[in-house]
Amino acid sequence: MDIPANFDFSSPAFRNNPYPGYRFLRQMAPVWKPPGGGPWIVSSHAGCVAMLRDNRFGHGGDQDVSPEIAAEPAIANLQRMMLLRDPPAHTRLRGLVAKAFTARRMEALRPRVTEIVDALIDDVIETGKMDVMRDFAKKLPVTVICDMLGIPEADRAPFLADNEVRGKLLDPIMPTRAELDEANKGVLEGQAYFTKLFAYRRENPGDDLTTALLLARENDDALTDEEALANIGLLFAAGHETTTNMIGNGMLALQRNLDQWEKLRTAPELIGNAVEEILRYDSPVQLTSRVAHEDVEVLGQKIPAGEQVIALLGAANRDPAAFTGDPETLDVARPGVKAISFGGGIHHCLGAQLARIEGEIAFSRLLERLPGLRLVDTKDVTYKPTITLRGPVSLPAVWQ
Repeated sequence: MDIPANFDFSSPAFRNNPYPGYRFLRQMAPVWKPPGGGPWIVSSHAGCVAMLRDNRFGHGGDQDVSPEIAAEPAIANLQRMMLLRDPPAHTRLRGLVAKAFTARRMEALRPRVTEIVDALIDDVIETGKMDVMRDFAKKLPVTVICDMLGIPEADRAPFLADNEVRGKLLDPIMPTRAELDEANKGVLEGQAYFTKLFAYRRENPGDDLTTALLLARENDDALTDEEALANIGLLFAAGHETTTNMIGNGMLALQRNLDQWEKLRTAPELIGNAVEEILRYDSPVQLTSRVAHEDVEVLGQKIPAGEQVIALLGAANRDPAAFTGDPETLDVARPGVKAISFGGGIHHCLGAQLARIEGEIAFSRLLERLPGLRLVDTKDVTYKPTITLRGPVSLPAVWQ
């Protein structure tokens, strides 16, 4: 059987449930190039892990776009992020940013994350209802990252506003002119705000991530303001979008499988494992792309130098060759589950630890304080119009 030439990852139907298509790809062609052209697609766990760990695959930096597109403020900002840089630029940027994003700093946030989660539940508990996405999943990570960056509470409203274009910039499809104009506007507004915050923190250093990034140095090297602006934007977007989607995807999965919700309620010691299973079962980041810097072989398939390759993380996370039991089912007690939702190799997400901490606390407090929570509708769910990032738009819930 041939894979259909119109296998469309961007269609609303595919976005709503990509997993049957992923399964079909894994079985028929785990390394596949569409007959009409386009990037190679790797869908098996072994193939994705090998690709993510192979430094012969990179991002290509400014070579990936035309000079005209590279001059767009949103694209120029994106290209300065360590996410899209190769060594040695990536090594330098990540080394500097990592100094301000340590495991110890992340673990120290647990009490504050718990405080935020409880405050969000307090805001809605007497009403008997909420939209899990709007009232909880979105507000938690935005509040946490604003705290970390030292953003005053009075300045936080714009950061809570919807911005679907931000996620679409990461898709392997060029945004429309209108989307690019909206993204440019958002980037310029964000840069203007953080430029003022930088000036303030240089005069008034604080115990926050912005100050730490401005002070980070390696062999008398420091982040330029442009690099700091871009990578604070990366930390904010990554810290917000992935955690929001993880909570939303996880809540939907648990409510579609109420036996698993009840298992967690009666065995809260499984929460940490459950978060990893949620990341595996319905990954908030569905794919990541690379460029082959030289001829590379993946699972016996030669990928020529210069060609783009997409690693389908969402497909790899359901590969039966990599996980015990049936990977198409949600099992919060699944042993040895290690999702690759945060990528791998040198580009493994710096904020993965924080996202897991937020997920653990969010689900544990919801289960403890709102055990009777039920989603109004678990079938007719609309997903965000992005390919790379996956999460529901709205999840109305009620309880008594």
